[in-house]
Amino acid sequence: MNITFLLNGETVHAEAPATRTLLDWLREDRGLTGTKEGCNEGDCGACTVMVTDGSGPRALNACILFLPQLHGKSVRTVEGLAAPDGTLHPVQQAMIDHHGSQCGFCTPGFVVSMATAHAAGRTDHDDVLAGNLCRCTGYAPIIRAARAAEGAPAPAHIAEDGNGLAGRAPVQDATAGAPFLPATADALADWYAAHPDATLIAGATDVGLWVTKDLRDLAPVAFLSRCADLGDIADTGEYLRIGAAATMTDVLAALRPLHPSYAEMVRRYGSEQVRNAATLGGNIANGSPIGDNPPALIALGARLHLRHGQTRRELPIEDFFLDYGKQDRQPGEFVEAVTIPKTAPALRCYKISKRFDQDISALCGCFNVTVAEGVVTGARIAFGGMAGIPKRAAATEAALAGQPWTTQTLAAASAALAEDFQPLTDMRASAAYRLEVAQGLLIRYFEDLAGTGSQVLEVTP
Repeated sequence: MNITFLLNGETVHAEAPATRTLLDWLREDRGLTGTKEGCNEGDCGACTVMVTDGSGPRALNACILFLPQLHGKSVRTVEGLAAPDGTLHPVQQAMIDHHGSQCGFCTPGFVVSMATAHAAGRTDHDDVLAGNLCRCTGYAPIIRAARAAEGAPAPAHIAEDGNGLAGRAPVQDATAGAPFLPATADALADWYAAHPDATLIAGATDVGLWVTKDLRDLAPVAFLSRCADLGDIADTGEYLRIGAAATMTDVLAALRPLHPSYAEMVRRYGSEQVRNAATLGGNIANGSPIGDNPPALIALGARLHLRHGQTRRELPIEDFFLDYGKQDRQPGEFVEAVTIPKTAPALRCYKISKRFDQDISALCGCFNVTVAEGVVTGARIAFGGMAGIPKRAAATEAALAGQPWTTQTLAAASAALAEDFQPLTDMRASAAYRLEVAQGLLIRYFEDLAGTGSQVLEVTP
């Protein structure tokens, strides 16, 4: 398949297999070795590149970014940040001025992340750089450099990337195994119904590792990056309908004014680079027992929309997860959207992990309990990491229903968690730890609703 995009301002054509990563192509085919290979799984940020399309510039991990995902877009590597006359980008100059580099291996990724944020006018540097790991310089001089560059105007050559090649129609190869790049959900539905064994690739933050770590052959594949309608987020009145291909960055923006606790959890979901690529539908469809979105969606009472050809159906999202690695999804059927209520003032989501940023949850607990005149009138409680699937705590909910909202009731409900879950011990946590923390989160939720501060990052005298 012939892929066409802008690379550092120059139009390039790439003939490559469907699952050739941008990182490998840059280093091996173009000799652009400033983009580094560190973890090769989207964790360290050393391979960060700037990708610009109609939605603006985004920092992405080149190591798990496949070439077909770039068709019609603009890519900037660290080699393309300086102006054509050699003038350094403001963040490059600031990194020199503030001594932001020692060994230098991570520096290109940091600089590209900073330049992307600079182009978007962002100053939330801690969030922007959470996906770039440094082990020798330390973050203080890097943050100082980012702050120092804030007021500098965006270089013209970076701004021009927005004009790019957006709208260019993909060249479809008729050869067997060639990737399919549908432009609409309708086109995807027809193709997937005819190719039910195919792999659908949206952000590739999970599927990318199937290639870089497991060395799998994924053919046939379809890339969803051009299905704009599949990424729509629509306000339908009482509900928000979120398309399956909506990135977690877009989901975060939609959640912030509606469900701040859920949004805060999403802020810790992967990294800036991962959220810019990962999709809500992908996080649901892969059925991971430690995915962070499903517990929140279950607690919200979300409805999942599935599609096979022109046939659609919907179901409560908790019914989608049947067993470990098994979901209620037929061959050729894909997740099209999820619908959530816009109002849930009692929703709280707690992510427990060894690192605060960019870490996989040991467990994730989400609570949505309604209380009227001191009595529990409804309860939806869900956990990830406590079973082989994201799962509601049915016995715990039953122990709360109709009872006074008191610490005594909580004690009984806490004991019921042992009926709901028999967690496993693995590298992230022991079974005993998971159960004890889950019980502690129920108490934390009670205190949270009572107005008692429970933010672990807040320090008070």
